[in-house]
Amino acid sequence: MLKHLHIRNYALIDKIDIDFERGLNILTGETGAGKSILIGAIGLLLGERASSDTVRQDTGKAVVEAAFGIEKNKLITSLLEENQIDWMEPLIVRREVTTGGQSRGFINDTPANVKTMKALGELLVDLHGQHEHQSLLRINMHAKLLDDFGGLTGIVADYKKSYKKLHGLFEKLRDLQQREQSLKEKKDLYTFQINEIDKVDPQPDEETSLETDLNILENAETLYEQTQQLYELLYENERSVYETLVIARNRLESLADIDPSFEEFKKECTSAEAIVNEIAKFLQGYNSRIEFDPERLEQLRDRLGQLSLLKKKYGGSIESIIEHRKNIGEELELAENFQDSIDALKNEIKSARSELSTIAERLSSKRRDTAKKISKMIGNELSTLGIPNANFEVQITTKPDTMGELNEENAFVKLGKEFYPAYHNGIDKVEFYISTNLGEPPKPLAKVASGGEISRIMLAMKSVLAKSERLPLLIFDEIDVGVSGRIAHAVGKSLNNLSAYHQIIAITHLPQIAGLADCHYVVEKIEDEKHTATRVRKLTTGERVREVARLLSGEEITEAGIAGAKELIKSE
Repeated sequence: MLKHLHIRNYALIDKIDIDFERGLNILTGETGAGKSILIGAIGLLLGERASSDTVRQDTGKAVVEAAFGIEKNKLITSLLEENQIDWMEPLIVRREVTTGGQSRGFINDTPANVKTMKALGELLVDLHGQHEHQSLLRINMHAKLLDDFGGLTGIVADYKKSYKKLHGLFEKLRDLQQREQSLKEKKDLYTFQINEIDKVDPQPDEETSLETDLNILENAETLYEQTQQLYELLYENERSVYETLVIARNRLESLADIDPSFEEFKKECTSAEAIVNEIAKFLQGYNSRIEFDPERLEQLRDRLGQLSLLKKKYGGSIESIIEHRKNIGEELELAENFQDSIDALKNEIKSARSELSTIAERLSSKRRDTAKKISKMIGNELSTLGIPNANFEVQITTKPDTMGELNEENAFVKLGKEFYPAYHNGIDKVEFYISTNLGEPPKPLAKVASGGEISRIMLAMKSVLAKSERLPLLIFDEIDVGVSGRIAHAVGKSLNNLSAYHQIIAITHLPQIAGLADCHYVVEKIEDEKHTATRVRKLTTGERVREVARLLSGEEITEAGIAGAKELIKSE
């Protein structure tokens, strides 16, 4: 529901803050006071086109901001997640328009483009007026409304899941068939590359080991000389490090016999003697194993050269060569067994098509049963609202492929021997038709009726579909055009009943409708020597009686008008 509306510097509005309530919110006011301006401002939040003409004169920018209670609405939550917008309660939607015509939108203080604001607006508000924002006039919404009313959302969900599965299998089949041709063309190339890589047979981490061995062999002479010299220095010479440490250790033993404080250093010297001994043994063994092997050296250089060539051709590393070999091996195996893969996939498609066909047939049957109920109920409601000869129809079209355009390769649904194109929500095309005059054939709802008539048609449909359609807010502008007396009261009662399921904001000139409000606001034009401005006031009980009386008797409020107003308000 719309909790709060803030408008600043928009058209004749200097600054307005309105707190709306649940139920039926009525706005009244004299012609030209600015009621349509309010609707235009709300339309701006719903993603309608922004114009610099709406910015109040001598101000920098117009701002419209609304706070909506969304109560963890799943569709809205999903939309926010898709657009990386944080969830907040209430949801804050803001639109700014500058004098230069630039427009910026925000949802929960996160910048949002017009497309996103429109998508959100369609989940928040249904606005019926001169500037239509009407779900019931969008043909693509008719099937959803029908399904909601008939409680068919479960079957629809099953259908969509099955449809998605089948659609994915067709995508997989097309991809496989395209790859088949491509792989046939690449088969010789892949065979050559596999033979080339397998001939070398590179192993993980092999290159590092080879480079280490090569480095050792290339420097064998240096290693031999240096290890021999180092061995002699540490152990073999007459004055070697080892001999010197032995002498030092003996002297420290003598000193320790005199003074125990030398004992610790004698031990350290003994440890050093052992370490030098170990190093000398390693050097001697290493030196004895050094080989001068020109043949092995050449083998290492050849091997590294082969790996280097493969690296240049297949990705720059041993890992990339191995990964490439794995991938083209799988592709080649697929190319050699394509028909088996295609046949298996076609069997999956056949099974999935059968499953989808069963669900689609059941959904179509239930839609037709639901359509009969809705048609009758809306016809009765229209009669109550002053369109007694209305003929409302839900037309469901399910056309088989009679031109042979579909076949086993691409038909999504098969019923009996016929193929049917499948859509994301079923095999049916659903559209609402209506005739408002006796003897006239029904025509598409989107092309029929005057402004006042369309509002009552919308009201009738909303009343019938109220429990199933969960748009938080319905706004009716000019709901009372062309009606009066008994019909006006019927329209008011219908709005009042509908407000049990939706928050409603309605602009009216009729006392019969205004008298049934849960909350009543008056729109006024305020003028001084320099400016004209629009303001909105929430009426107290006493002010409400006088406003309804004004609608009854005109500017001069009479006692009879007061009495009539009290009676109308009491009748709610």
